[in-house]
Amino acid sequence: MIKVEKIFKSFGDLKVLKGIDLEVKKGEIVSIVGPSGAGKTTLLMIMGTLEKADSGKIYIDGNELSKLSEKRLSDFRNKNIGFVFQFHQLLPEFTALENVMIPALIGNTSYHDAQKRAMELLDMMRLRDRAEHKPAELSGGEKQRVAVARALINNPAVVFADEPSGSLDSDNKVELHRLFFELRNKLDQTFIIVTHDEHLASITDRTIHMIDGEIID
Repeated sequence: MIKVEKIFKSFGDLKVLKGIDLEVKKGEIVSIVGPSGAGKTTLLMIMGTLEKADSGKIYIDGNELSKLSEKRLSDFRNKNIGFVFQFHQLLPEFTALENVMIPALIGNTSYHDAQKRAMELLDMMRLRDRAEHKPAELSGGEKQRVAVARALINNPAVVFADEPSGSLDSDNKVELHRLFFELRNKLDQTFIIVTHDEHLASITDRTIHMIDGEIID
């Protein structure tokens, strides 16, 4: 479902990625681990089309992303890719429901349909009673579950998560990790997760180890 071929990336003289090859099947939960500076987040950002590789190819659902114009790439990202970041990145002036709806509205979904889908997802996240609360009124775990709902609103082919439980306490980490597997079982959702969390890495379907810009296994 995702295929990465010979991805190279440098920042000035620093070679960050050195010819990465990777394949991920639909419905897999894959973790990417390694020391700081290994290139994990850069690889995730390139696969998620938020950064460009110097060379190489990325395919998602059979689409070669390098062949898409900026406009088509932006549309593809909105409809096919979800993101979850370490610090949730919710917009503080909007409610949980509105935050979840935003990607759907950007993708020209009607307000009614976006609202209905967002409420379904918040219900799945056990957050229906928090829908009208703004981020400042939510706990850390609740904010991250809202972020997961937002990532899922357009039924993406894949969700990329960068240290999604890095800012959570132990109980909320366990809850979030359990949620990923529930979503995979219910929605056949694919997750690629950069993490330093050893427990999360140990329970994913597959763990990719990176060192110095290369996959070592």
